[in-house]
Amino acid sequence: MRKTIHLRFMGLLWGCLGLIVFYACGQSAKTNGQEVAEANDSTLLTGAERLDLYLPLLAGKKVGLMGNQTSIVGDEHLVDVLLREGVDLKFAFAPEHGFRGDIERGEKVDNTTDTKTGLPLHTLYGENEKADSIVGSVDVMLFDLQDVGARFYTYVASMHRVMQLCANQGKKIIVLDRPNPNGDQVDGPVRKDDKFKANISYHKIAMIHGLTVGELAQMINGEGWLDDGVQSDLEVIPVKNWDHSTPYELPVIPSPSLPNYTSVRLYMSLCLFEATDFSIGRGTDWPFQVIGYPDPVFGDFTFTPGTRPGMAAHVEQQGNLCYGLDLRNVDAAKEKFTLKYLLDFYEKAPFKDKFFSRPEFFDKLAGTDKFRKQIVSGMTEAEIRASWEDELAAYKSMREKYLLYPDFQ
Repeated sequence: MRKTIHLRFMGLLWGCLGLIVFYACGQSAKTNGQEVAEANDSTLLTGAERLDLYLPLLAGKKVGLMGNQTSIVGDEHLVDVLLREGVDLKFAFAPEHGFRGDIERGEKVDNTTDTKTGLPLHTLYGENEKADSIVGSVDVMLFDLQDVGARFYTYVASMHRVMQLCANQGKKIIVLDRPNPNGDQVDGPVRKDDKFKANISYHKIAMIHGLTVGELAQMINGEGWLDDGVQSDLEVIPVKNWDHSTPYELPVIPSPSLPNYTSVRLYMSLCLFEATDFSIGRGTDWPFQVIGYPDPVFGDFTFTPGTRPGMAAHVEQQGNLCYGLDLRNVDAAKEKFTLKYLLDFYEKAPFKDKFFSRPEFFDKLAGTDKFRKQIVSGMTEAEIRASWEDELAAYKSMREKYLLYPDFQ
């Protein structure tokens, strides 16, 4: 009997020891697995999603935000996340297309209130005489806008203005960085002459600049581009697990006329048509994915621009049957800045003297009048590109100093 009890006891003892060893090993394996998973984690995180890096910087501070519909954390708006985390958010500035991204190019952006949260909204698109005092009312500004990588996309001009306001008022600015969906290229003419400075050509950078907003913010500071060469108190929250060779499809459209990845990639090349009377699809379901004009000489593909929500104003060739080119099925990931579309349509145009219907606007988009004159003179794409080589080389050398991520070159 004692032997039986002893054996049972020893069996239970060894069983318990086995469970302990199994549990310990299991926990160790789980812990190690988690550590390996974390070490090998390749999930892309935008600056806004790295809350642990910037929420401590906002604790006990009065905070302002420059943002819009692209300011998201996962599937939530950054404003909702900040308010839930107890951040003392006082107001938001809205850029060209408004806080919710539903205002079309050049339309008025009013000071108002965000209908969802009640947050006071102020515009920085155009003049705002109270902007300095508004920024002066907080301790720190957050900037979180999704740029698309072209000098003529006005969100980078908005960032410059916020940096200037923060420098004026001695306030900190935190840029929540996001990938550049066209960050795999540096191309086009570099703006040099301030004669061509405008919201659509604000900085002395390449037309396709190859920078994230965080990298450009560092360049603005480092090159002394703020008034009197002052620097803003800048901190960039970088993107995790991204480099300039990594394709990036935007989770939220950046503006009404860039509804998908294809339009974002073609925007680099097609935006130059904005200074002509050609349609690039505004008022259709395919903005920045088609090109056309009411003349069969331009191609067999036809479409008629009409009206669409957010695109009712300023629709080129509205109501006219346009003939041209369908680019909806291009390989967007491989599409890079090119002059072939512009030069091809210029060559086919029977009205070359009126092709550039708004020449001054074209020159501001390009950052120079030399480019337009080269096209008119009949230069080829190769010849035009050769004329950019020296200025692009100098720009790339400057750009390299401010890169936060491995480059595509």
